[in-house]
Amino acid sequence: MDRRTMLRAAVVGAGTVALPFTAWSAAYGAPAQNAPGPYGPLQPADAHGIQLPAGFTSSIVARSRQVVPGTSYVWHDAPDGGAVIPNGAGWIYVSNSEVSAAAGGGASRILFSSTGAVVGASRILSGTNSNCAGGKTPWNTWLSCEEVSLGRVFETYPLGGTAVARPAMGRFKHEAAAADPVRQVIYLTEDETDGKFYRFLPTTWGDLSSGTLQVLRAGSATSGSFTWATVPDPDGSPTVTRRQVSGAKTFNGGEGCHYADDTVWFTTKGDNRVWQINLVSNTYELAYDDNLVNPGAAPLTGVDNITGSTAGDLYIAEDGGSMEICIITPDDKVSSFLRITGHSGSEITGPAFTPAGDRLYFSSQRGTSGSSSGGITYCVTGPFRR
Repeated sequence: MDRRTMLRAAVVGAGTVALPFTAWSAAYGAPAQNAPGPYGPLQPADAHGIQLPAGFTSSIVARSRQVVPGTSYVWHDAPDGGAVIPNGAGWIYVSNSEVSAAAGGGASRILFSSTGAVVGASRILSGTNSNCAGGKTPWNTWLSCEEVSLGRVFETYPLGGTAVARPAMGRFKHEAAAADPVRQVIYLTEDETDGKFYRFLPTTWGDLSSGTLQVLRAGSATSGSFTWATVPDPDGSPTVTRRQVSGAKTFNGGEGCHYADDTVWFTTKGDNRVWQINLVSNTYELAYDDNLVNPGAAPLTGVDNITGSTAGDLYIAEDGGSMEICIITPDDKVSSFLRITGHSGSEITGPAFTPAGDRLYFSSQRGTSGSSSGGITYCVTGPFRR
């Protein structure tokens, strides 16, 4: 039984009996393994230096320090985490800027019509530091996360409104966030070698001004059961949040985070892994480990940002590696979807699909120059599985 079928079966049966961890282990087996991609092999690089499967095309949406075509707004340096927000018949792509406040850190947006044409662009957050990843909320705000010690989460309003800090979500080296509307919580990753995995329970769903921060507790194995424990002092002072709860499980360099179908996936760059948290059974396991891939070499290294498609495929971007976005399918097969050539000093950031699932946005954070001023934001269109 594949991952998606297993999840759906578990949800149907959740009202009667919870699956024991041994059943989940037997169903999932080993982490994702090499296989041909669902779209076929990569073709030679196109005019933008991107290798794609047949039938897919790329375009450049914006370049750092240049005016976004069709607007008067200059795109920010070092584009990082991103998301797509519905906007009437069109949509908005939001993107963080992973530079210091003095250098223009914060986040921006690009507005698109229903045909995908750019109709506007502007700043939505300023004066913040090293905004790396983040996450979209069900009420269409963007959580922009500071990747610095005692970093904050800022709730921004791409559809209109003034950004505000959300200190109740904890002060630590934030990376990504993912909203779970079923349990009404926000999951949070921490980019430290001894980082932890958190969830924030708002006092009122839809209002992040107050609530409880909890950390995942589990053993040292790569699979097992887990519990949640409350972090006593979310402000991280005088003791940092990751060292406040005994038994909190350590994850080496938490990065991207994605929720769907009673499951949350997150990546750890320190060991090139994708973790899978099964929220029905309260168990965790590896969805991917580059040391456990067969046959042949692992296609996915430099594991970083992650998103999902409407078909249930996971798309994972590389920080370094081969500068690829790779796919893990619901039947646990891993393959390369695209490769950016000539960007060896960069990383791929901000992958996000439009609501229809027919466009994928992402950036090369430092482009061909290897500098924060060289960022390029792209869009890929084609016959995505939906």
